[in-house]
Amino acid sequence: MRPTTKDLAKAAGVSLATVDRVLNKRAGVRKETVEAVNDAIEKIGFVRNQYAANLARGRNYRFEFLLPETGDDFLATVIDRIQEARAAMRLDAIDISYRCALPNDPHKAAEILAGVAADETDGVAIMAPESPQLRDATTRLVERGVQVVLFISGQPDLRPVDFVGVDNYAAGATAGRLLGRFLAPTQGKILVISETMNALDSVERRLGFDRVLSADFPRLTPLPSLETFGDLARTERVVRNSYENQADIVGAYVLGSEARLAIEAIRGTTDPAGQVIVAHERTRYTEKMLRERVLDAVIAQNPGHLVRSAIRLLKARSDQRPPLVSQEQIRIEILIEDNLDIR
Repeated sequence: MRPTTKDLAKAAGVSLATVDRVLNKRAGVRKETVEAVNDAIEKIGFVRNQYAANLARGRNYRFEFLLPETGDDFLATVIDRIQEARAAMRLDAIDISYRCALPNDPHKAAEILAGVAADETDGVAIMAPESPQLRDATTRLVERGVQVVLFISGQPDLRPVDFVGVDNYAAGATAGRLLGRFLAPTQGKILVISETMNALDSVERRLGFDRVLSADFPRLTPLPSLETFGDLARTERVVRNSYENQADIVGAYVLGSEARLAIEAIRGTTDPAGQVIVAHERTRYTEKMLRERVLDAVIAQNPGHLVRSAIRLLKARSDQRPPLVSQEQIRIEILIEDNLDIR
């Protein structure tokens, strides 16, 4: 049987009340006593039953996903997975909510984060482009006692903040490898379309993409990034201008998470059948485009895994225990028409 708090109190030579104060990091306990309890924890192999402790205190976890205020198919898919998780985790005393509230303006997004209160929320998962304003606002959130996960967009390995998502440099490199292999030995130019290049994930994807093409496929020339800003009229205009001014475009890379506007603009301008087109994220739309052979491949990250991983990380940090790192690694998935039905 695993050691109990009574065993821990006996091993440390203190009372049960003192053990409770140490485990819950309450004030008023001498440093020597805290060290004695921690030494006893190591000695007897005590592992706290966090579920029982929460039940005894009537504690519920309160986690919130802060999402962009605008989005398309991929954002809708993420919200679907959040709602699934919310229904599934109610019995585990985990309350999950979401707000589509973060604007593109980093100053206004930072104001939203400034309004998150520690007495109302235990942790937040933030889906927003990396910026100095967001970094500062995130740091202040952590200082106020709110756990933070950078969700899909953000910078990995920026402790004390966890990141959930794929390695975007590797994702961009994967896109370059696919386009290079599919187009070999064709020579020509590659259209590159992004919602914005102000986002760190877009920059990293572009860097990985360019490295592979320049190193291994010099016959293919990536064009400067086209920024659509999620605007339909702008997307149609910049895509049309590119095809009119570049006669030797042989493929396209849509590096943002929302592919629909860019793909529809390409379809409205030229015949996709004569090109190789690679995009990101599995949605109902990108699945349809794969089946219709408009898209040749989709580089994806499982949105259900993303959501569940963010929740597990927030819970682990709230419980003041290290997460299981290997469980939270998000794989890069490559989807083609032939493996869409394999889940």
